[in-house]
Amino acid sequence: MQHPGRLAGKVAIVTGGASGIGAETARVFAQQGASVLLTDMNTALGTEVAEEIKRNGGTALFAAQDVRDEAAWAQIAAQAEGAWGRLDILCNIAGISGRDPRLNIQAGQTAGPRLAEQTLEQWNQVMAINATGVFLGTRAVIPAMQRAGGGSIINISSICGIVGSHANAAYHASKGAVRIFSKAAAIQYAPDRIRVNSVHPGFVDTPMTQPGHANPEVARRRMEATPLGRFGTPYDIAAGCLYLASDEAAWVTGTELVIDGGMTAN
Repeated sequence: MQHPGRLAGKVAIVTGGASGIGAETARVFAQQGASVLLTDMNTALGTEVAEEIKRNGGTALFAAQDVRDEAAWAQIAAQAEGAWGRLDILCNIAGISGRDPRLNIQAGQTAGPRLAEQTLEQWNQVMAINATGVFLGTRAVIPAMQRAGGGSIINISSICGIVGSHANAAYHASKGAVRIFSKAAAIQYAPDRIRVNSVHPGFVDTPMTQPGHANPEVARRRMEATPLGRFGTPYDIAAGCLYLASDEAAWVTGTELVIDGGMTAN
């Protein structure tokens, strides 16, 4: 590292770290001096990201994780604290859209089944990963952050947690749950100097959104709804996470950081 960085001496867990926003956030955190434990279900890609970070002079480990697994969360928190002696940051980034993963191109405006066709199994899967996973992760890291004297928990929601759209109704519900959950957790743990905030990306080019953006009509409508005239990049979101993770945001908790190119200002 050529400078101490904005996260020097801090230890972070980043879920969904194998690709997209999660991978870029892990890279940015490491570049800014944090020791990063990145997790994902995709072991090959996750290991590759961790090795890339180390080649570039950063400190990183990878661990396979299903964020729905309660016992695994205890192990992940213990691994981070055990490796580096403390835990300061959690970025809950792992998530799914609810779209059929076999589809390379989204067929219509809705990512996933429309409400009347949605099964309980589909609903439960989206809620389990996007909302329950955030709850389990937040709960798991609190004791270590209390021992560290405070921390920052950053929960990735979405503009779909603020406004309605053609997107999967389960996705909207899960991301709305993340937004309000973050506010409740922020109030409960403010006395411990544990800050909890949500981040709300707009239309970002990631592997998760690629099938939608591969449909010219979907891409056109999303672009027209974005005043700044381009899709976001994973770095756009990672930069916001960096701010919330840093001491620059020491008086920021219980709020939402919207990074959407102006979409929700319409």
